[in-house]
Amino acid sequence: MPAPAHNLPSPNALRVVRAGLIGAGIAASRTPRMHIEEGRAQGINYAYELIDTDTMTTAPDIDTLLTQAQARGLDGVNVTFPFKRTALAHVDEIAASAAAVRATNAIVFHNGRRIAHNTDYSGFSMGFLRQIGARPHATALLLGAGGAGGAVANALLDAGVHLLFIHDKDAQAVKTLAATLDARLGLGRVRAVTDMRIAAAAADGIVNATPVGMVKQPGTPLDMALVEARHWVVDIVYFPLETAFLRQARALGCHTIDGSGMAVFQAAAAFELFTGLAPDPDRMRATFDSFT
Repeated sequence: MPAPAHNLPSPNALRVVRAGLIGAGIAASRTPRMHIEEGRAQGINYAYELIDTDTMTTAPDIDTLLTQAQARGLDGVNVTFPFKRTALAHVDEIAASAAAVRATNAIVFHNGRRIAHNTDYSGFSMGFLRQIGARPHATALLLGAGGAGGAVANALLDAGVHLLFIHDKDAQAVKTLAATLDARLGLGRVRAVTDMRIAAAAADGIVNATPVGMVKQPGTPLDMALVEARHWVVDIVYFPLETAFLRQARALGCHTIDGSGMAVFQAAAAFELFTGLAPDPDRMRATFDSFT
């Protein structure tokens, strides 16, 4: 007579998945625990390591870091600042999600090949649409044109923003991103800006997609005198979750959106890429929120 169903082992009980996160200054990342706890909930032996170049005496280049991760038998890696763009030059295949934003935050290792994906786009989009509600968002100011900025720019323009102002201290990065967006969406949707006063005055909301506000780069990404109570303000930084930018914007009366939504949804999509299993985003959110 067959054993009762509740005594049967999980169909994933023998699965072993190994992944990691490559970046600089990532000791406070909540990503490993989200992956590990979701793996445990699905019966997977899931290991997730931090590959933090800030802890290395001499940091290897991204190609070496990827080669080392493959040699250790990892199934894939997440990639964060400052490698999201440079990693694309060191993969064998670029999925449509990464090609669209010209950056990767998730690289799958399969049969000796490296396949670059981007889950930042979907992660930001899902978090933003859940929290922006009916607030006007036809015009927005985006701070940051790097790897995360490219994903956020595409997501904002696909989420109802008709005119996107983009600013970055690297003028060439803005020019490159704007050209990519023009090619995909047509002219007139994007403007590179240097005068932050004019852009902020015209925008319904402001998004920080720079590293400013992270533990290792404290501060605000723009002069807070330019922020008004009518603005909605988004910060994709999530460690700390309460950045100086969000705290000061909230004190002005702004509706604020923190980086938790993007962090959770991008992690959920990456989990599926690494395991082939559909995650439970609510369960991963609960893990994210369990940090003190």
